[in-house]
Amino acid sequence: MIIKGILFDKDGTLFDYGATWNGWALQLISDLAAGDVTLGRRLAEAADFDLASGAFRPTSPMIACTNREAAEILLPYLPDTDLATLEELLTLRATEAPLAPPVDLHPLLDDLGGRGLSLGVMTNDSEQAALVHLQEAKILDRFDFVAGFDSGYGAKPAPTPLLAFASQLGLDPAHVAMVGDSTHDLIAGRAAGMVTVAVLTGLADAETLGPHADVVLPHIGHIPGWLAGISA
Repeated sequence: MIIKGILFDKDGTLFDYGATWNGWALQLISDLAAGDVTLGRRLAEAADFDLASGAFRPTSPMIACTNREAAEILLPYLPDTDLATLEELLTLRATEAPLAPPVDLHPLLDDLGGRGLSLGVMTNDSEQAALVHLQEAKILDRFDFVAGFDSGYGAKPAPTPLLAFASQLGLDPAHVAMVGDSTHDLIAGRAAGMVTVAVLTGLADAETLGPHADVVLPHIGHIPGWLAGISA
């Protein structure tokens, strides 16, 4: 197996999902409810967010969806707003989410780049949020390609944004590893003809991800060891 490029998901992969998004979501629900306890509960139920523990449930539709899809989930409970306004709010608020990488990203990405690998990010978050987060983490310059659901290539689980990465970097998809924490990532990777690498820093467990993955790793810090193993 020859790997010449690695395409990362963002949330749950480059950044630990729960540590990044649970507190953010709790504050968002509180702000949208504006003191209305019943509304807050309804918003949490729609998002499959456990208010008691302050965490998304693994079954939440919000985990891998786009901002537009998230807005569509919440909109029925917010009759005084419209879809475009709510989507814009979610996009803006997403740029403010705290970042919690599972490992020190700088040496990891420098290691991978030093191997001559092309690196990219494809997220179902907006491109704006992706660029802000990668810049805040001081790793934007490590990537040859960054795309969100709104970059013109489509959203996962469609393979088109993954194929755009391969095309722009001149790579055979079979020599690209798609790394992600959700079935959306892995289904897209399989459909694109890529090697699929699952990581457990999202909300899905190994049992859920395993059938869609060529390998399941605890976190992205294990990628160099995996690469060494498949090239031995």
